[in-house]
Amino acid sequence: MPKPKEGKGGKNRRRGKGDGEEAKRELEFKEEGQEYSQVVKMLGNGRCECFCFDGVTRLGHIRGKMRKKVWITAGDIVLVGKRDFQDEKVDIIHKYTADEARNLKQYGELPETARINEGAVDLATDGLAETEDIGIDFDDI
Repeated sequence: MPKPKEGKGGKNRRRGKGDGEEAKRELEFKEEGQEYSQVVKMLGNGRCECFCFDGVTRLGHIRGKMRKKVWITAGDIVLVGKRDFQDEKVDIIHKYTADEARNLKQYGELPETARINEGAVDLATDGLAETEDIGIDFDDI
């Protein structure tokens, strides 16, 4: 039978898993070959559908360094690196917090139409007003 290890906590505590408190970090701006993007939908296997703010929707791939360390969800603002050889695919380089995204919007890096704190449901129903009829009639049932 294995001996109990010294101290408290499990493997993740000993490995130095973050406690949720991030230090203030410097804001990363885009460089040549990079673009700001918003995650529209998670597709699985480290991939997602990204709407780049140059007006094109591309397939995003989460880089290995960020996998299982930085959780990306629909609605997040990310910095992506464009591929020279594949225009329809991008690599996710950096995820911005909501405060950092607001600062980018203030500096004029993100367009005014960018929505910062909205998830997958808000992005999917974009353009559907509450009073708009979607074609379901409950009186016929």
